[in-house]
Amino acid sequence: MRQKLKNKLNYHQIIKHYLIEKDLAYKLRNSNKEERRALYAALYDELFLKIPYHPLLVHRSDPDFIKKNNNKLKLLKFFLKKKYLLLEIGAGDCSLAKLLCKYVRKVYAIEISKKIIADLKIPVNFELIISDGIDIPIPNKLINLAFTFQVIEHLHPDDAIEHLENIYRVIVPEGVYICNTPNRLYGPHDISKYFDKTAKGFHLKEYTITELSKLFKLVGFSKVKIIINLKFTLILVPVRFLKPFELILDIIPQPYRKRIIKNTPLRYILGINMAAIK
Repeated sequence: MRQKLKNKLNYHQIIKHYLIEKDLAYKLRNSNKEERRALYAALYDELFLKIPYHPLLVHRSDPDFIKKNNNKLKLLKFFLKKKYLLLEIGAGDCSLAKLLCKYVRKVYAIEISKKIIADLKIPVNFELIISDGIDIPIPNKLINLAFTFQVIEHLHPDDAIEHLENIYRVIVPEGVYICNTPNRLYGPHDISKYFDKTAKGFHLKEYTITELSKLFKLVGFSKVKIIINLKFTLILVPVRFLKPFELILDIIPQPYRKRIIKNTPLRYILGINMAAIK
């Protein structure tokens, strides 16, 4: 393997997961737009059925998962107001969306797979919507704050613009979209990280800050900033300050680039948390 397994799963489970996910992802990568509307949900359901030990199914009581949820909550609370309507796309088991219900007027959560949300207990100001995350069946200009945590990299590159256009559509003027996604420069970040130099699993495309910023501006967002999480607060940094770092790193061979980023503060600076303002 290309890196040491830092995982409770054994070698054979990792291999099985990798081979199944790679095969399913190949079907998505090579499908047309019409086929993908059905494939997104079907293939994720198939993955969860064949890999019952998938992290998304078993991590709910994991201390690391709880810590990550708390970090996400800290980030989002920086932008929240009690009167807000929130939208999470790719809500997973909806644990974060449910946590947010006590801080805002209402939370909408979009998730693609019914298997991951079995036995969900729903708060009164919470609405669950089953969708592929590209179609967003919510009225125009309704949402004050939309957010995705590790979603856009799971979409086919041909669907990314439509996904962002629909997020832009449902946000109110001056509303905010928060996007968290792993940076391509020190990937891959899906199951193929143990075997490949580029993502071959359900990360259909991993992005850089520069690449995403261009997409956000293309769909109409007026400002795009990077959120840097400091110990006691968050700061918003214009994207232009980080573009030179990415340009330099992108020309460094992948193994050295990954080592540089993972062993320096660049990992925290280039880890993608972006705020796009309508």
